[in-house]
Amino acid sequence: MTPLPLAGVRIADFTWVGAGPFLTKPLADHGADVIKVESRTHTDPIRSMAPFRDSVPGVNRSGYFANRNTSKRSICLDLKHPRGKELALELIAQSDVVANNFTPGTMDRLGLGYETVSRIRPDIVYLDMPMQGNAGPHRDFRGYGLTIGAVGGLLGLTGYPDRPPLGTGTNYPDHVPNPLHAAVAVLAALRHRKRTGKGQYVELAQLESTVNAIGPALLAAAAGVPTQRAANEHPLTAPHGVYPCRGTDRWCALAVTSDEQWAALVRTLGDPPWALTPACATAQSRVAARVELDEHLAEVTALWDARQLAEALTEVGVAAAEVSDAAQILADPQLNARGHWTVLEHPEMGPSVYDNVPYRLSATPGALRSPAPLLGADTRGICIGLLGVEPDEYQRLADEGVVG
Repeated sequence: MTPLPLAGVRIADFTWVGAGPFLTKPLADHGADVIKVESRTHTDPIRSMAPFRDSVPGVNRSGYFANRNTSKRSICLDLKHPRGKELALELIAQSDVVANNFTPGTMDRLGLGYETVSRIRPDIVYLDMPMQGNAGPHRDFRGYGLTIGAVGGLLGLTGYPDRPPLGTGTNYPDHVPNPLHAAVAVLAALRHRKRTGKGQYVELAQLESTVNAIGPALLAAAAGVPTQRAANEHPLTAPHGVYPCRGTDRWCALAVTSDEQWAALVRTLGDPPWALTPACATAQSRVAARVELDEHLAEVTALWDARQLAEALTEVGVAAAEVSDAAQILADPQLNARGHWTVLEHPEMGPSVYDNVPYRLSATPGALRSPAPLLGADTRGICIGLLGVEPDEYQRLADEGVVG
């Protein structure tokens, strides 16, 4: 059997909600033993977030949680109890990485801060993911992906210029820049440790990570060029947008980036008279007349089936795609042909669909090794098998609520 690239690496995972668990998920899927440290009294909020399997709520039934926590184990500890904290430190002593995304000072107050941990495990890779960093006037501000996207300028660029910010439809900072920047940082620190034997303290300020997503707008602002919401418009080309198609809430996205593509679009649409006027003759004139152009184009696309229009335009070299809903994505022939969707047997939810590892390593490919764990499913095994707790002591601690 091909070894997974991170086999032998253990991660004490104190993260929760979105960004933190999505940092440790790809590491778990590539072989790391990720032990998610949880609490039965203060459960991870996304365990209580919809959608729930069969619309039945429960701490083990959240699709959101399941998607973010494949290939992990779960241990429940009361970190405010002295023995619970001792067990957490014993787990850390046998781990290579500690990760958390709490507000600044939380891990220190629990007795699990970097200074304490580094004395126990000097070569530890310790990751903090504070919202705006551990220093500065806003260090104690709290927030989630939505607020990080707002303060980081991302939401200010989404939507129409004459309307309020539209947002990205999801907490983009939680799903793309922050967890994946953090994963790269952890991998770099592990590589450094392998070469030097030295651990590292890594601070990833989620605001600063998110700001990377709007680099072009920041460059423009630095050059004195105003930036504003522009919906789907492109400054150099038109048409460039999402257009209505036949049926209810059916749409097709298309982008024309050359005169040759424009001519192909016009032919496909049957050479409508408005497309043959001087206002549509050049890229510059089309950009100048984009409002009228979009109105004319929408009248024609509304007569087409979205998929047929996308296929017809793609065949003649115009970038186009049907706007798919979630059900269509699950049935997408390209994604299914590549094995993007996989079914894992969850102990409580039964057969459940997961998206597979989106990048393929030729020599050491990753895999979704197990579904998301039930709350505290591995507490006993980890305490007795890894931390050396005697069965009688474990039962006593469980009766007291220290473990579970």
